[in-house]
Amino acid sequence: MFDTVVIATDGSGSAERAVEAALDLAARFDATVHGLYVVDTGEVETTPEEVREALERALATTGGRALSFILEAADAEADEELVTAVREGDPADEISKYATEHDADVIVSGTRGRHGEHGFLLGSVAEELIREAPMPVLTVRQLEGEPNPEREDV
Repeated sequence: MFDTVVIATDGSGSAERAVEAALDLAARFDATVHGLYVVDTGEVETTPEEVREALERALATTGGRALSFILEAADAEADEELVTAVREGDPADEISKYATEHDADVIVSGTRGRHGEHGFLLGSVAEELIREAPMPVLTVRQLEGEPNPEREDV
């Protein structure tokens, strides 16, 4: 039923929970997993020039960590084939395009992302994906009371 699962991640706590759900789903169907991180170029372009380079580095670091988390979690499962990718652009558009290009059967996404000056809201991205993606979108929310690593430093 599911041959290809795309995990859209921003490295947040809810995205980590989505990774676990997606890997479980992929294992049940022996599906290929694609981990995808999208650098929101709209956010970068609207950032003041003096901090733009620092924001780009921070987003690249976050993307690397998010994809590393998927690789480590998949390694623990060890049954799925895993592909990772980084795209730049509007997150919902790029996720949908990527999933279409790879003939994905489902996109898995967290429903709440990083908040604050350096993050985009994955919740709004998930909402847009649900409305516009040509394939099913499984959203996974962070449970009440679960630790939220991206909010610990606030």
